[in-house]
Amino acid sequence: MATFDVEGGDLVFRFSLLETLGGLRRGARVPLGEVESVEVVQEPWSVASGLRVGTGVPGVALIGTMLRRGASDVVALHGRGPAVVVKLRPGACYQRFIATLPEPSEVVARLEAASAAQIPSQGL
Repeated sequence: MATFDVEGGDLVFRFSLLETLGGLRRGARVPLGEVESVEVVQEPWSVASGLRVGTGVPGVALIGTMLRRGASDVVALHGRGPAVVVKLRPGACYQRFIATLPEPSEVVARLEAASAAQIPSQGL
């Protein structure tokens, strides 16, 4: 299962070994300052769109990069549960990170706290 970690001022979206194989990538890393917002969405499959580079079985798994004109998302969706969506600021190398996780509300709270501690004037 993918994870969101904060390492030395960066947000690291890390794929598991199987996700790395299926998604054709290890995950992604951006500075915390590029995070615009973090939220839980109940229907992540309606949020993910674009041309997939990786693995996708509708309603089962969507892992890899979703390419769209002018933007791309890094995704790790499994099943139909809620997901964490990290929206990045304009000009960042990706637009969003999207992942289904066991405790999405806890992940959102942890990421918001890390971002607020890193950049108190901007917050989330």
